[in-house]
Amino acid sequence: MDLKLFEDLIALARTQSFVRAAELRHVTHPAFGRRIRALETWAGAPLVERNRTPVQLTAEGEVLLKTAERTVESVTQARTQLQQHGGAADTRVRLGTGRTLARTLAADWLARLTHMPRSPIRGKAQIDILTGATQDLAVQLEQGKVDLLCCYEHRALSIPINGHRYRHLTLAHEKLVPVSIADAQGAPRFALGHTERAAPLISYGQTLAMGRLLSDHFERNGAPISLTPFVRCDSADAIYEFVRKGLGVAWLPWSMVASDCRRKTMAVLGGRSDEVPFEVRLYRARARQSDMLEAIWAATESHR
Repeated sequence: MDLKLFEDLIALARTQSFVRAAELRHVTHPAFGRRIRALETWAGAPLVERNRTPVQLTAEGEVLLKTAERTVESVTQARTQLQQHGGAADTRVRLGTGRTLARTLAADWLARLTHMPRSPIRGKAQIDILTGATQDLAVQLEQGKVDLLCCYEHRALSIPINGHRYRHLTLAHEKLVPVSIADAQGAPRFALGHTERAAPLISYGQTLAMGRLLSDHFERNGAPISLTPFVRCDSADAIYEFVRKGLGVAWLPWSMVASDCRRKTMAVLGGRSDEVPFEVRLYRARARQSDMLEAIWAATESHR
Protein backbone atom coordinates (compact mmCIF):
# COMPACT_ATOMS: atom_id res chain seq x y z
CA MET A 1 0.00 0.00 0.00
CA ASP A 2 1.24 3.48 -0.90
CA LEU A 3 2.21 5.65 2.09
CA LYS A 4 0.52 8.63 0.41
CA LEU A 5 -2.88 7.04 1.16
CA PHE A 6 -2.11 7.22 4.88
CA GLU A 7 -1.16 10.89 4.40
CA ASP A 8 -4.47 11.41 2.57
CA LEU A 9 -6.40 9.95 5.50
CA ILE A 10 -4.55 12.21 7.96
CA ALA A 11 -5.32 15.27 5.81
CA LEU A 12 -9.01 14.33 5.60
CA ALA A 13 -9.26 13.78 9.35
CA ARG A 14 -7.68 17.17 10.12
CA THR A 15 -9.53 19.28 7.54
CA GLN A 16 -12.87 17.37 7.74
CA SER A 17 -13.40 18.27 4.10
CA PHE A 18 -12.71 16.36 0.88
CA VAL A 19 -12.22 19.66 -0.98
CA ARG A 20 -9.77 21.16 1.54
CA ALA A 21 -7.89 17.87 1.90
CA ALA A 22 -7.59 17.52 -1.90
CA GLU A 23 -6.17 21.06 -2.12
CA LEU A 24 -3.70 20.30 0.64
CA ARG A 25 -2.58 17.10 -1.11
CA HIS A 26 -2.33 18.89 -4.48
CA VAL A 27 -4.76 16.62 -6.31
CA THR A 28 -8.23 17.15 -7.80
CA HIS A 29 -11.31 16.50 -5.69
CA PRO A 30 -12.33 13.41 -7.75
CA ALA A 31 -8.79 11.99 -7.63
CA PHE A 32 -8.65 12.44 -3.86
CA GLY A 33 -12.00 10.68 -3.49
CA ARG A 34 -10.69 7.73 -5.55
CA ARG A 35 -7.62 7.51 -3.32
CA ILE A 36 -9.74 7.36 -0.16
CA ARG A 37 -11.91 4.66 -1.76
CA ALA A 38 -8.72 2.75 -2.65
CA LEU A 39 -7.68 2.92 1.01
CA GLU A 40 -11.11 1.63 2.05
CA THR A 41 -10.72 -1.27 -0.41
CA TRP A 42 -7.32 -2.08 1.07
CA ALA A 43 -8.70 -1.84 4.63
CA GLY A 44 -11.81 -3.87 3.79
CA ALA A 45 -14.04 -1.46 5.70
CA PRO A 46 -15.69 1.96 5.27
CA LEU A 47 -13.44 4.64 6.74
CA VAL A 48 -15.49 7.80 6.15
CA GLU A 49 -19.07 8.79 7.01
CA ARG A 50 -19.78 10.62 3.76
CA ASN A 51 -23.30 11.72 4.69
CA ARG A 52 -22.05 13.98 7.51
CA THR A 53 -20.85 17.57 7.28
CA PRO A 54 -18.14 18.24 8.29
CA VAL A 55 -16.72 14.89 7.20
CA GLN A 56 -16.19 12.38 10.02
CA LEU A 57 -14.27 9.10 10.13
CA THR A 58 -16.00 5.86 11.03
CA ALA A 59 -14.85 3.85 14.04
CA GLU A 60 -12.71 1.80 11.66
CA GLY A 61 -11.34 5.00 10.17
CA GLU A 62 -10.31 6.28 13.60
CA VAL A 63 -8.47 3.01 14.31
CA LEU A 64 -6.61 3.20 11.00
CA LEU A 65 -5.88 6.91 11.54
CA LYS A 66 -3.84 6.10 14.67
CA THR A 67 -1.78 3.59 12.68
CA ALA A 68 -1.39 6.08 9.82
CA GLU A 69 -0.13 8.80 12.16
CA ARG A 70 2.41 6.48 13.79
CA THR A 71 3.61 5.16 10.44
CA VAL A 72 4.02 8.58 8.81
CA GLU A 73 5.77 9.88 11.93
CA SER A 74 8.21 6.93 11.96
CA VAL A 75 9.08 7.38 8.29
CA THR A 76 9.52 11.13 8.78
CA GLN A 77 11.85 10.58 11.74
CA ALA A 78 13.89 8.07 9.76
CA ARG A 79 14.26 10.56 6.91
CA THR A 80 15.34 13.28 9.34
CA GLN A 81 17.97 11.01 10.88
CA LEU A 82 19.31 10.05 7.46
CA GLN A 83 19.53 13.68 6.41
CA GLN A 84 21.37 14.57 9.61
CA HIS A 85 23.74 11.67 9.13
CA GLY A 86 24.56 12.95 5.66
CA GLY A 87 24.83 16.54 6.90
CA ALA A 88 22.26 17.69 4.33
CA ALA A 89 19.56 19.55 6.22
CA ASP A 90 20.85 20.15 9.75
CA THR A 91 20.75 23.96 9.48
CA ARG A 92 17.40 24.25 7.69
CA VAL A 93 14.28 24.85 9.80
CA ARG A 94 10.80 25.10 8.26
CA LEU A 95 8.28 27.31 10.08
CA GLY A 96 4.56 27.21 9.28
CA THR A 97 2.46 30.18 10.41
CA GLY A 98 -0.34 32.55 9.42
CA ARG A 99 0.16 35.59 7.20
CA THR A 100 -0.49 38.09 10.00
CA LEU A 101 1.66 36.24 12.53
CA ALA A 102 4.50 36.06 10.00
CA ARG A 103 4.79 39.86 9.98
CA THR A 104 4.09 40.46 13.70
CA LEU A 105 4.78 38.03 16.56
CA ALA A 106 6.61 35.37 14.55
CA ALA A 107 8.85 38.13 13.16
CA ASP A 108 9.41 39.45 16.72
CA TRP A 109 10.39 35.95 17.87
CA LEU A 110 12.89 35.51 15.03
CA ALA A 111 14.32 38.97 15.75
CA ARG A 112 14.85 38.04 19.42
CA LEU A 113 16.62 34.84 18.41
CA THR A 114 18.81 36.70 15.93
CA HIS A 115 19.89 39.40 18.38
CA MET A 116 20.72 37.11 21.31
CA PRO A 117 24.39 37.32 22.42
CA ARG A 118 24.81 33.64 21.50
CA SER A 119 22.25 33.46 18.75
CA PRO A 120 21.41 29.92 17.62
CA ILE A 121 20.44 31.16 14.13
CA ARG A 122 22.51 34.24 13.18
CA GLY A 123 24.81 33.16 10.35
CA LYS A 124 24.06 29.50 11.05
CA ALA A 125 20.49 28.66 10.00
CA GLN A 126 18.26 28.84 6.98
CA ILE A 127 14.68 29.58 8.04
CA ASP A 128 12.00 28.68 5.49
CA ILE A 129 8.63 30.31 6.31
CA LEU A 130 5.41 28.87 4.89
CA THR A 131 2.16 30.78 5.47
CA GLY A 132 -1.34 29.34 5.25
CA ALA A 133 -4.43 28.24 7.18
CA THR A 134 -3.67 26.78 10.61
CA GLN A 135 -5.52 23.51 9.96
CA ASP A 136 -3.55 22.95 6.76
CA LEU A 137 -0.25 23.75 8.47
CA ALA A 138 -1.10 21.38 11.34
CA VAL A 139 -1.46 18.59 8.79
CA GLN A 140 1.89 19.54 7.29
CA LEU A 141 3.45 19.42 10.78
CA GLU A 142 2.13 15.87 11.17
CA GLN A 143 3.45 14.95 7.73
CA GLY A 144 6.90 16.33 8.56
CA LYS A 145 6.66 19.05 5.90
CA VAL A 146 7.18 21.81 8.48
CA ASP A 147 9.29 21.53 11.63
CA LEU A 148 7.57 24.21 13.72
CA LEU A 149 4.02 25.56 13.78
CA CYS A 150 3.33 29.06 15.11
CA CYS A 151 -0.41 29.63 15.57
CA TYR A 152 -3.16 31.18 17.66
CA GLU A 153 -4.70 29.29 20.59
CA HIS A 154 -8.22 30.04 21.82
CA ARG A 155 -11.32 27.98 22.60
CA ALA A 156 -12.91 29.19 19.35
CA LEU A 157 -10.16 27.85 17.11
CA SER A 158 -8.14 25.15 18.88
CA ILE A 159 -6.71 22.58 16.49
CA PRO A 160 -6.48 18.84 17.30
CA ILE A 161 -2.74 18.39 17.85
CA ASN A 162 -1.84 15.18 19.67
CA GLY A 163 -0.25 16.17 22.99
CA HIS A 164 1.52 12.80 23.24
CA ARG A 165 3.39 13.42 19.99
CA TYR A 166 3.79 17.21 20.05
CA ARG A 167 4.77 19.81 22.62
CA HIS A 168 4.32 23.56 22.66
CA LEU A 169 5.57 26.83 24.11
CA THR A 170 3.52 29.98 24.59
CA LEU A 171 5.36 32.63 22.58
CA ALA A 172 3.10 35.53 23.55
CA HIS A 173 -0.20 36.60 25.03
CA GLU A 174 -1.95 38.64 22.35
CA LYS A 175 -5.34 40.36 22.03
CA LEU A 176 -7.66 41.83 19.44
CA VAL A 177 -8.55 45.44 20.28
CA PRO A 178 -11.20 47.69 18.67
CA VAL A 179 -9.48 50.64 17.00
CA SER A 180 -10.33 53.72 14.97
CA ILE A 181 -8.34 56.38 13.19
CA ALA A 182 -7.60 59.35 15.48
CA ASP A 183 -7.81 63.08 14.82
CA ALA A 184 -4.96 65.58 15.28
CA GLN A 185 -5.59 65.60 19.05
CA GLY A 186 -5.48 61.81 19.28
CA ALA A 187 -9.25 61.44 19.79
CA PRO A 188 -10.94 58.56 17.93
CA ARG A 189 -13.14 59.40 14.96
CA PHE A 190 -15.61 56.64 15.87
CA ALA A 191 -16.98 55.28 19.15
CA LEU A 192 -18.46 52.03 20.48
CA GLY A 193 -20.90 53.66 22.91
CA HIS A 194 -24.34 55.11 22.27
CA THR A 195 -23.99 57.73 19.56
CA GLU A 196 -26.32 59.40 17.10
CA ARG A 197 -24.50 57.84 14.15
CA ALA A 198 -23.57 54.15 14.08
CA ALA A 199 -19.90 53.44 13.41
CA PRO A 200 -19.10 51.33 10.32
CA LEU A 201 -17.70 47.90 11.24
CA ILE A 202 -14.83 46.40 9.25
CA SER A 203 -14.87 42.67 9.92
CA TYR A 204 -13.08 39.46 8.96
CA GLY A 205 -14.16 36.66 6.68
CA GLN A 206 -14.98 33.51 8.63
CA THR A 207 -12.11 31.64 6.95
CA LEU A 208 -9.68 33.69 9.06
CA ALA A 209 -8.81 32.67 12.62
CA MET A 210 -9.39 36.24 13.77
CA GLY A 211 -12.87 36.15 12.25
CA ARG A 212 -13.74 33.12 14.38
CA LEU A 213 -12.23 34.81 17.45
CA LEU A 214 -14.37 37.90 16.97
CA SER A 215 -17.54 35.91 16.22
CA ASP A 216 -17.05 33.92 19.43
CA HIS A 217 -16.56 37.17 21.37
CA PHE A 218 -19.75 38.71 19.94
CA GLU A 219 -21.75 35.52 20.59
CA ARG A 220 -20.65 35.45 24.23
CA ASN A 221 -20.76 39.17 24.98
CA GLY A 222 -22.98 40.68 22.29
CA ALA A 223 -21.85 43.01 19.52
CA PRO A 224 -21.82 46.76 20.34
CA ILE A 225 -25.16 48.17 19.19
CA SER A 226 -23.48 51.28 17.80
CA LEU A 227 -21.83 49.33 14.95
CA THR A 228 -23.23 48.66 11.50
CA PRO A 229 -21.60 46.16 9.10
CA PHE A 230 -19.72 47.90 6.30
CA VAL A 231 -16.73 45.94 4.94
CA ARG A 232 -15.80 42.27 5.30
CA CYS A 233 -12.34 41.15 4.20
CA ASP A 234 -10.15 38.03 4.37
CA SER A 235 -6.91 39.96 4.93
CA ALA A 236 -5.92 41.48 8.28
CA ASP A 237 -3.34 43.64 6.49
CA ALA A 238 -6.06 45.09 4.25
CA ILE A 239 -8.34 45.69 7.25
CA TYR A 240 -5.51 47.58 8.95
CA GLU A 241 -5.26 49.85 5.88
CA PHE A 242 -9.05 50.40 5.86
CA VAL A 243 -8.91 51.59 9.47
CA ARG A 244 -5.88 53.77 8.74
CA LYS A 245 -7.82 55.45 5.94
CA GLY A 246 -10.72 56.22 8.28
CA LEU A 247 -13.26 53.77 6.84
CA GLY A 248 -14.47 52.45 10.18
CA VAL A 249 -13.82 50.39 13.33
CA ALA A 250 -12.04 47.02 13.40
CA TRP A 251 -10.70 44.57 15.97
CA LEU A 252 -7.00 44.21 15.13
CA PRO A 253 -4.09 42.43 16.89
CA TRP A 254 -2.41 44.68 19.42
CA SER A 255 0.99 43.75 17.98
CA MET A 256 -0.15 45.23 14.66
CA VAL A 257 -1.52 48.55 15.96
CA ALA A 258 0.47 49.23 19.15
CA SER A 259 2.90 51.65 17.49
CA ASP A 260 0.04 53.54 15.79
CA CYS A 261 -1.77 53.90 19.11
CA ARG A 262 1.37 55.15 20.83
CA ARG A 263 1.83 57.74 18.07
CA LYS A 264 -1.88 58.62 18.48
CA THR A 265 -2.66 58.09 14.80
CA MET A 266 -5.06 55.35 15.95
CA ALA A 267 -7.04 55.05 19.17
CA VAL A 268 -8.28 52.03 21.13
CA LEU A 269 -12.04 52.09 21.76
CA GLY A 270 -14.08 50.73 24.65
CA GLY A 271 -12.63 48.99 27.69
CA ARG A 272 -11.04 45.70 28.67
CA SER A 273 -14.33 43.83 28.21
CA ASP A 274 -14.19 44.73 24.51
CA GLU A 275 -10.79 43.08 24.04
CA VAL A 276 -10.37 39.48 22.85
CA PRO A 277 -7.36 37.81 24.54
CA PHE A 278 -5.66 34.72 23.13
CA GLU A 279 -2.28 32.95 23.05
CA VAL A 280 0.32 32.51 20.34
CA ARG A 281 1.89 29.06 20.53
CA LEU A 282 4.86 27.31 18.94
CA TYR A 283 4.47 23.55 18.31
CA ARG A 284 7.05 20.87 17.50
CA ALA A 285 7.30 17.07 17.57
CA ARG A 286 8.36 15.61 20.93
CA ALA A 287 10.86 13.29 19.25
CA ARG A 288 14.45 14.46 18.92
CA GLN A 289 14.87 16.83 15.95
CA SER A 290 17.90 18.38 14.23
CA ASP A 291 20.59 20.05 16.33
CA MET A 292 19.54 23.44 14.90
CA LEU A 293 15.88 23.01 15.83
CA GLU A 294 16.80 21.78 19.30
CA ALA A 295 19.03 24.85 19.79
CA ILE A 296 16.24 27.17 18.64
CA TRP A 297 13.76 25.49 20.98
CA ALA A 298 16.12 25.67 23.97
CA ALA A 299 16.88 29.35 23.33
CA THR A 300 13.17 30.16 23.00
CA GLU A 301 12.34 28.25 26.18
CA SER A 302 15.00 30.02 28.22
CA HIS A 303 14.22 33.55 27.01
CA ARG A 304 10.44 33.70 27.34
